[in-house]
Amino acid sequence: MKPRSGPEEAQPPASDIRVFASSCSMHGLGHVFGPGGPMARRGLWTAAVLLALATLLYQVAGRVRYYGEFHHETALEERESRRLTFPAVTLCNINPLRRSRLTPNDLHWAGPALLGLEPAEHAAYLRALGRPPAPPGFMPSPTFDVARLYARAGHALEDMLLACRYRGWPCGPENFTTVFTRMGQCYTFNSGAEGAELLTTPRGGAGNGLQVMLDVQQDEYLPMWRDTEETPFEVGIRVQIHSQEEPPLIDQLGFGAAPGYQTFVSCQKQQLSFLPPPWGDCSSVSLDPDFEPEPSGPLGAPSPSPGPSPPYSLIGCRLACESRYVARKCGCRMMHMPGGAPVCSPHQYKDCAHPALDAMLRKDACTCPNPCASTRYAKELSMVRMPSRAAARYLARKHNRSEAYIVENVLMLDIFFEALNYETVEQKKAYEMSELLGDIGGQMGLFVGASLLTVLEILDYLCEASHPSLCRHQDSLFLSTHLLPRHPALDGASVSSGPHPDILDVASPHVSLPPSPQIKF
Repeated sequence: MKPRSGPEEAQPPASDIRVFASSCSMHGLGHVFGPGGPMARRGLWTAAVLLALATLLYQVAGRVRYYGEFHHETALEERESRRLTFPAVTLCNINPLRRSRLTPNDLHWAGPALLGLEPAEHAAYLRALGRPPAPPGFMPSPTFDVARLYARAGHALEDMLLACRYRGWPCGPENFTTVFTRMGQCYTFNSGAEGAELLTTPRGGAGNGLQVMLDVQQDEYLPMWRDTEETPFEVGIRVQIHSQEEPPLIDQLGFGAAPGYQTFVSCQKQQLSFLPPPWGDCSSVSLDPDFEPEPSGPLGAPSPSPGPSPPYSLIGCRLACESRYVARKCGCRMMHMPGGAPVCSPHQYKDCAHPALDAMLRKDACTCPNPCASTRYAKELSMVRMPSRAAARYLARKHNRSEAYIVENVLMLDIFFEALNYETVEQKKAYEMSELLGDIGGQMGLFVGASLLTVLEILDYLCEASHPSLCRHQDSLFLSTHLLPRHPALDGASVSSGPHPDILDVASPHVSLPPSPQIKF
């Protein structure tokens, strides 16, 4: 057998752009860098490829910029439910204190701050209350607790509640929880406090919710002595319908129910869902009104609580912010505010707490983000006159009152769900990462016919062109000899099992061995 007579024809290296263009899956490169063809044709293909690449980069940049703006959209949906959790219902008498429960000691401490009375007017005010003046040698108590005053002199639910039914079943004061608000002592039905099971309803419509009959006790209303910001001119009950996760803010968000009327309140549940930053500005971090890491500086949203606390709500955040502000300014908190600071004395109420809180509300100093998940209740109110003449006579006999008293003091409140459907208002990301990748892939396929594997091909070529020694595939010397490439000069030759000096040279594909006449068979 004779050896081959000439050297092997050299092949172009893998880093050659023509080799890459002929094998790359990106459209157009073969026409630009391929061999042969007139220059005009190649120039047109070059212009087309560059135009397609420029358009692709422009579109991709626009999609990436739009994704970086973090847009969101709001979706409104109505859903059905077999059973809905009944909301919490907070009731407050518009009159904060009962005239029959005030004492000379109360007027001494709380008269100037809460009633706008001067010390010289105490005797006349006691006469207006129908109470005897302070006895000679009267000595006020050394201390005074405002919360105890409202708990003792506020309207008692046992006296106001004449009838109560929930879904036709009787209820009573034991189903209400006492809560302090800026209106004084109030009462919440279905609060879920202390782990109590929340009430639900399987049907909508009147009679399938809470029905209460209340006595507003106008005879216990305080006399109109002086026109102040805290002086109530109304008579009736203030009502707020809210979720169990948020405290009542009844002085700002409550609606009124007047005596002599039956008020029907039709509710619809709404579930709100907002996005956190950077798509939105919601927060789900609970707050602690006693945790104040920065005692000075601008007042923003309260800092997160270092320990466990109730779920985050917008009203809870505002109350915590107000409590921190008043505690920082006055060293105490108002009766309705959360926290562990001591309750302000009547003098602190008048001289510091009320002015500080009013100034803060005017400046709108509290910045509280929306909760990421919350529940609210849309309401529709309607009223009818009550009682009828026959009902007035019956109620007068039943409660041992006059018919005129029943007409001027008794009201009914009927709260129910309109239907068992509810609305969801949900913020959603307008542009997801998957949509961004899909748009980029679609633009690549449309303009240059490329895919993710094409990008890998380009990266592999760049690696081959810049670092050929690192990226070029090398045959392993640990493989068996029959897997090594054989030089044409060795075709038909027997190779001994021992090491041969020429085998190391065969590993290089670009080295050709000269023919040797000494080969034996």
